[in-house]
Amino acid sequence: MKIKETHIVPVVTEKIRLQEYAVSIFTSLPTKSSLKKALKKELILLDGKPAKTSDWIHEGQKIELLEPKIEEKKVFTLKLEIIYEDEFLAIIHKPPGIPTSGNYFKTIENALPFNLKESKAKDALPAPLPVHRLDNPTSGLLLIAKSKAVQVDLNRLFEEKKIQKSYYALVSGKIEDSILNDSIEEKDAKTNIEVLKDFKLKNENFSLVKAYPKTGRTHQIRIHLAKKGNPIIGDKLYGKASEIINKSGLFLAATGLEFQHPITKEKMVFELPLPKKFREFKRLAKNT
Repeated sequence: MKIKETHIVPVVTEKIRLQEYAVSIFTSLPTKSSLKKALKKELILLDGKPAKTSDWIHEGQKIELLEPKIEEKKVFTLKLEIIYEDEFLAIIHKPPGIPTSGNYFKTIENALPFNLKESKAKDALPAPLPVHRLDNPTSGLLLIAKSKAVQVDLNRLFEEKKIQKSYYALVSGKIEDSILNDSIEEKDAKTNIEVLKDFKLKNENFSLVKAYPKTGRTHQIRIHLAKKGNPIIGDKLYGKASEIINKSGLFLAATGLEFQHPITKEKMVFELPLPKKFREFKRLAKNT
């Protein structure tokens, strides 16, 4: 196998085993768990031999990280809109009707190598990976990692709720500005709802809202609005069919994204305009 990174042990002032010493000596192994996985796969050599967690470290030893064998990945040749890209991460505009990832060929994940440039970062991932997901019928901004350290950092930012997302949704009926906090699968969940406009079309009431999820439960916005009595139009799982709008899919789009770039520390702010099908609905409807 090809050697990816090499480390020569400098002066060691105290006895220490490899499992403690080797954390973070390689750019592409920033955590204890990633180190343990590499050791288990025999991807770390100590003086040319497969290393063990219990090995003692001494001055002058050579520790090498090997490139893992990568199975050739089938690429889905779907053209995507790229909103932003650098060596470490990217943001793409996910179209509706395609899963983010999963045990399928036609996924956004499998289309990323067709659309994004290969990263030149030292810890570049074998292929770009989404760090969160959007439901199959949902369109909008999707954040992608291109390097291992950035993948870890973005996952941490999501866990610490330091990545803000916002969505446009068209819902059935009238609704007021709300904080929705019904638990989902016995876990805390919170969504802030801001009402933008109320409409009436052929005696049906609709509301255009912006949703700000403060937690990241599966189908959170859809479940919260349905429990409120204002299901999202086109939601076949949690909603009800509209007599007027029945062929335009789910009226939910992830249009806002805000976070700090893990490498440059720059504040990244992205905002998509109101999607076309929302604008077409507004032209047909009247404000109430």
